[in-house]
Amino acid sequence: MLYVNAFDEQTRAPVTGLGVRDFVVREDGLAREVLSVTPAASPMAVAILVDNTQAASNNIADIRRALQSFIKTLGGIGPVSIIGVADRPTILRDYTTNQTQLLDGANRVFAMPGSGATLLDAIVEISRGLQKREEDRAAMVIVTTENTEFSTRYYKEVLEALAGGGAQLHAVVLTTPAGSALNDPARNRAHVLDVGPKVSGGTRTDILASQAFEGKLQELAAILKSQHRVVYGRPQTLIPPEKVEVSSAKPGIIANGGPARGQALR
Repeated sequence: MLYVNAFDEQTRAPVTGLGVRDFVVREDGLAREVLSVTPAASPMAVAILVDNTQAASNNIADIRRALQSFIKTLGGIGPVSIIGVADRPTILRDYTTNQTQLLDGANRVFAMPGSGATLLDAIVEISRGLQKREEDRAAMVIVTTENTEFSTRYYKEVLEALAGGGAQLHAVVLTTPAGSALNDPARNRAHVLDVGPKVSGGTRTDILASQAFEGKLQELAAILKSQHRVVYGRPQTLIPPEKVEVSSAKPGIIANGGPARGQALR
């Protein structure tokens, strides 16, 4: 079983009401029969990793406003948490469905003077925490500027942890012409932000101005709330597939996603 995002390639508006002929599922490159497609209804755990470093100082008001809109739009999807990444991963609001508490957590996002990011540490720690949760679908949403990465983790370690947690990684990144410094931490961070969304069935969106955070996060919230539950047939085998891919059979529609959490891949 898969949880799949489907949205218009041009407008990014979610596409609903799709059926078994609208998706293509492959395991290790082999096509599988899609048996049923229904709206996803189970709770989704959502971890928001937010940039509260010094580099975000000029953008922090826009980030707070975007988080508030995102939280309101996500209402009812499941438990949501907010984690700051400045200096060390810090829980600003633990998983809850209480909108008032989440909005209060968003209001606690302030830039920490002299701080750098520990985004890669946060991805690893949140992924490990997700392994203990019961929800069969999850998303990790990164809201960040390009900044100095203090984590010393290698990208393979981070991607392995992400896979173990079973969350789709969605990143909204404020880019700058110069970008971040080309050192090893920056390269590992850039690789995770590039590859992580692809391998986890998530998305990456780059923006040029912090005012765009709000609109892009609202688009993402609508996509997550419109996920499809795709059930497909697979042969009886003791060896699970290494890779499961889903795509759209309809032109102009992007479909991506991944297995329900707890379905082990080799």
